[in-house]
Amino acid sequence: MTPPDTNAALRQHAEQQYASELDALIASDTRQRPPRWRMSPWAVATYLLGGRLDNGVTVSAKYIGNPRVIEIAVATLATDRALLLLGVPGTAKSWVSEHLAAAISGDSTLVVQGTAGTSEEAVRYGWNYAQLLSKGPSQEAIVPSPVMRAMRNGKIARIEELTRMPGEVQDSLISVLSEKVLPIAELDDEVLAQKGFNIIATANDRDRGVNELSSALKRRFNTVVLPPPRSADEEVRIVETRVASIGRALELPAETPALEEIRRIVTVFRELREGATADGKTKLKTPTASMSTAEAISVITHGLSLAAHFGDGVLRGADLAAGMVGAIVKDPVQDRVVMLEYLETVVKEREGWKDLYRACRDVMN
Repeated sequence: MTPPDTNAALRQHAEQQYASELDALIASDTRQRPPRWRMSPWAVATYLLGGRLDNGVTVSAKYIGNPRVIEIAVATLATDRALLLLGVPGTAKSWVSEHLAAAISGDSTLVVQGTAGTSEEAVRYGWNYAQLLSKGPSQEAIVPSPVMRAMRNGKIARIEELTRMPGEVQDSLISVLSEKVLPIAELDDEVLAQKGFNIIATANDRDRGVNELSSALKRRFNTVVLPPPRSADEEVRIVETRVASIGRALELPAETPALEEIRRIVTVFRELREGATADGKTKLKTPTASMSTAEAISVITHGLSLAAHFGDGVLRGADLAAGMVGAIVKDPVQDRVVMLEYLETVVKEREGWKDLYRACRDVMN
C-alpha cells in the first residue's frame, strides 16, 4: 500500500506545515527546556506569537491577540496542571491547542474529539475483541486511547469540546489529572504518565447541549479564556492571515482579497455580534449565530472561490453576499428579520457599500 503524500493533504498537521519554523526555533533555542519538551517555553510562545530569530528566520504569528494569554497557557503546561482553553465559538481554541502540542511534543495528533456519543474508551482504552476472545485480557488486546499513548510517551494529549462529552466520561479524567495514572483494572495494572505528559482541553459554554464540568474536574485544570479580538484592526489581521493560508492550501486562482473587502465583512460581524454600529450611534438586533472570526474567514474564503471560478478573480461584494447571508441567517424567521433590518438601516446608508447591499438583497429575495 502506497503511503499517503502528506504534501498533497488538504490540511497538514501543524508540525508538518510549519516544520521549517519549528526546526529553526529548536536550533536557535538555548533556554532551559522542561523534560521531554522539544523547545523552551519562551520558544513555544515565540512560535505562536511570531517574531524574528537571531539567525534571521521570521516566525509567523499563529495567534494574534494578547501575548499574555499565550504565556500563561505555556507556563501552565510546564507544570503538572492541565490546561483548559475556554471561549466563545471561533476564538481559535482548537488552533492554539494544536500549535501548542506541535511545538511542545512535535505531535498534535493525539486528539479525543468530544461529542455526546464519546465513550469512556475514547479517553481511557478499548479492546481488540478478536485478541480478547482468543487470549483473554492482555496488553496485546488493549487498544490505547490518545490519552494513554500520550502518557506512555510523555507527550501532550488534546481533548476537543470537553463539555460536549457526557459527565461520566469527563470524570474518567480525574485520576489521570490528579495522580497521573491510568488504572487497567482488568489486568491489575496501570499506566504511569511519563515526564512531558499533559492535557490541553477546549470548551465553550455558548452551544446547546453542553455538559457542565464537575467541580472536581474544574479544580484540576488551569482555565485560560481566549477572548474575541479586541479591535477591528486585530480581527482584520487575523482574517487576512488565515484567508491567505487557506487560499494557498486550496490553490484558489484568485487575487489576494483587498483589505477593504475583509474590513467590510469584519465590520458587519463585529456590529451584529455587539448589537451596535461601530460608531455606537445605532442599536442593532443580534442574530442567533455567534458571528465569530472563524465564520468571517469562511465567508471570505467562499467569496474567493466564487470570484476565482465564476468571476474575474477579483473579490467583490457580490461574491461575499451569499456567504455572508448564510453565516448570519441561521434561523429563517428570526435571523431574516435581523438581516433585513441591518441591510436597510446600516448597509444601505453606508457610503461605498451599495454594491454589498444590492447583492445581499438579491440573495435574500
